[in-house]
Amino acid sequence: MVHSIYVASTQGDSIKSVVALGIAESLGERGAIVGVFRPIAHRLNEPDPAAEVLRGQATAPLTWDEILGVTYADIHANPSEAHGRILERYLTVARRCDAVVVLGTDYTDVGEASELALNARIAADLAAPVALVVNAQGRRPATVRTAVDIALSTFAEYHATVLTTIANRCEHDYLAKVRDALAALPMPTYAIPENRLVSAPTVRAVMDAVEGDLLSGDERLLDEEALHLIIGAMESEHLIERLADGAVVITPGDRHALLLALITAHAAEGFPSLAGIVLTGGFVPPPAMIRLIRGIGASVPIIRTSLGSFGTGTRAGSVIGHIEPRATRKITAGLSTYRENVAADDVAELVMNHTSTIVTPRSFEYSMLERAQSDLRHIVLPEGSDPRVLRAAARVVELRAAAVSILGVPADVRRHARALGIDLGGTGIVDIRDEATLDRYAREMAEIRKAKGLTVEAARTQLAAPTVFGTMMVQMGEADGMVSGASHTTADTIRPAFQIIKTAPGVQVVSSVFLMALADKVLVFGDCAVNPNPTPAQLADTAISSAATAAAFGVEPRVAMLSYSTGASGAGPDVDAVREAVALVTERDPGLLVEGPIQYDAAVDPAVAASKMPGSPVAGRATVLIFPDLDAGNIAYKAVQRSSGALAIGPVLQGLNKPVNDLSRGATVPDIVNTILITAIQAQR
Repeated sequence: MVHSIYVASTQGDSIKSVVALGIAESLGERGAIVGVFRPIAHRLNEPDPAAEVLRGQATAPLTWDEILGVTYADIHANPSEAHGRILERYLTVARRCDAVVVLGTDYTDVGEASELALNARIAADLAAPVALVVNAQGRRPATVRTAVDIALSTFAEYHATVLTTIANRCEHDYLAKVRDALAALPMPTYAIPENRLVSAPTVRAVMDAVEGDLLSGDERLLDEEALHLIIGAMESEHLIERLADGAVVITPGDRHALLLALITAHAAEGFPSLAGIVLTGGFVPPPAMIRLIRGIGASVPIIRTSLGSFGTGTRAGSVIGHIEPRATRKITAGLSTYRENVAADDVAELVMNHTSTIVTPRSFEYSMLERAQSDLRHIVLPEGSDPRVLRAAARVVELRAAAVSILGVPADVRRHARALGIDLGGTGIVDIRDEATLDRYAREMAEIRKAKGLTVEAARTQLAAPTVFGTMMVQMGEADGMVSGASHTTADTIRPAFQIIKTAPGVQVVSSVFLMALADKVLVFGDCAVNPNPTPAQLADTAISSAATAAAFGVEPRVAMLSYSTGASGAGPDVDAVREAVALVTERDPGLLVEGPIQYDAAVDPAVAASKMPGSPVAGRATVLIFPDLDAGNIAYKAVQRSSGALAIGPVLQGLNKPVNDLSRGATVPDIVNTILITAIQAQR
């Protein structure tokens, strides 16, 4: 299991890289193989500076392009696809690491509220707890606490867990009060004081901000930090009194005496060493002064800008120092400040001990894709004339999630695909008119159904139906599963499976479930599509099959047999039927966690469960919900889907010897892709 931490900030200029660096260093000191990941970068064709700084602290051998997800442009163009790509790229990194430090966005693209929500969604999809960094510069303690509270609400809304909160860049006078303001929060909190070396921009960044160019001095010194900014338009004796080490002095370009005084002071023993001088107004010192400056041997960068003093000061003052790979002094200072003010070992311990229970719809869909890819199966699609099916087939092959065969007349299928612009290059096309295959299938089908009086001739006639042909492919082992229903009725899809493939040993009835991907978890609802009025024995069968289906898709089965009554509080034929079904489940599968009769709220809500059924290992934590009849199940899944926005995947048929699944005739391409993945995963079992 990989452990991760998502370092997110509430706004720009929080210098959250310091926190990310500190956490990465602490995790590495514990012996963990530490990777890094940047979900969103401005460009993917060159290294991201912030990510490169963090990569320098990682212990996993990752290249710069491996640790980047998508661009802001990708997010705007197709959010769903971009989020899926982020998850895919992250998991590629995570598989090679013990721990991953994820660096959130920099607030350079959209409004703060939107970007905070974007980070929350990504953190939830990655199942990564959050280290929340808030910029405390220029803020009073109460304002810092308000910013944290708002951010915590956003993360809670998207079901992302905040593991620790850190106020960075605190004013020194407010440091203790900020710590006090955060102390009551339900997670470890820390406050880090402003470190001017860490937050200071480089002289080069100042030069770029004022659109300047280097007039004189050592270009290498442009990468030194500008620790102070001084506007120097006063007389030289007053200006010299205000100089400080690491200062950039902005002065009119035509005040040659001031320039000479600054150069002399910089070179003189006992006076501050300047980081740079900016000459405003576009003026250039006369050639004699340039020779004098060079004769003194002054290496301090002298920059010329055409802006006036006010514009230069405004732009230079707005530059924030970002930590870049070559800023070794910043990195060292940042790590030192982090260690001095944060219990680094405690935070690393939190990260390594955290186990996420959050499963978002996107992460669940991706987990299905991974399961399908891990052991490729062959799925047959009988509806070769449906554009949605053709598109889904091409997508599954592109994802390398299954081998796919499409039934039809090959020339017709290919012509139809070309007209739609679909590439079926990796997809098999099976000719349903092939005489040898029809003869072989007809003989086998007649043998299977000889007790029903089926002749070879009658079987051959039935095989003209693509769903029957596809079912025989599965039965003969020439495909592992079938998906149909986009343009056929449920009966057309299911009846041949009942007649030919039949139920698995020990299973009395074929049933169905929907995989309900809620905002933060996945529940399994059954039966919502097949059996109208199940007997207690059929309910028990459905419960056991549904638990097995849940386990196949990574959902730990805790089965709730639903009723309008909980425990012994109700009586009557309907409740008694559920009670009998529970007894049958316990008898047939003693190790399965099952509870019932139980109401829906007591099954899924811990608070209600504590009142109605205290001490139950299932109540309040149920993952598999078995409805007493088809009316209840079908109404419930649609109500949850439509009212909560849950992703309903299914129906998933269960109980057959080999998997066959039915589509809604209104199925979309993603629906069909998901059903193919489901069928492939079932076939793996």
